[in-house]
Amino acid sequence: MNGWLLTAGVVLAAGGAAALLGVATGPLRRRVVAQNLLTALACPGLLLLAQAYDRPSYVDVALVLALLGPVGTLVFARLLADELAADPPRARTLTWAAAGLGAAVVVVLCAAVGPSRAMVKLLVTGALLIVGNVIASHALSGGFPGESR
Repeated sequence: MNGWLLTAGVVLAAGGAAALLGVATGPLRRRVVAQNLLTALACPGLLLLAQAYDRPSYVDVALVLALLGPVGTLVFARLLADELAADPPRARTLTWAAAGLGAAVVVVLCAAVGPSRAMVKLLVTGALLIVGNVIASHALSGGFPGESR
């Protein structure tokens, strides 16, 4: 077992368990935030597993997840807009913590792989992950100022 695999296991086990518990129980506002968090934690976990097992194809899966995960959250935000308007989720700290984890993982992996096409793919994945999850979380919490549901 190497350090990459251990770190991936910690990210996926600790964060995934908390997110799955949030998705399975609690009010609607907690479930949609947990669904968004699950995407934000699974993507860095896949990136770490790609480095641990030396499998570049896992980065492709993480890239697709970073692109489609926030889109799924935005679909939930749109479909559940009436229910969420009465009691909107507030997860600013959790969102920025997940974004920080994603950024830290991407920076460390970029340093590990060095300048190459793989580094560009990591940077694109990280940017999609962070920006997508911040926008999706903001949409869940009531949207942007001046916008109506």
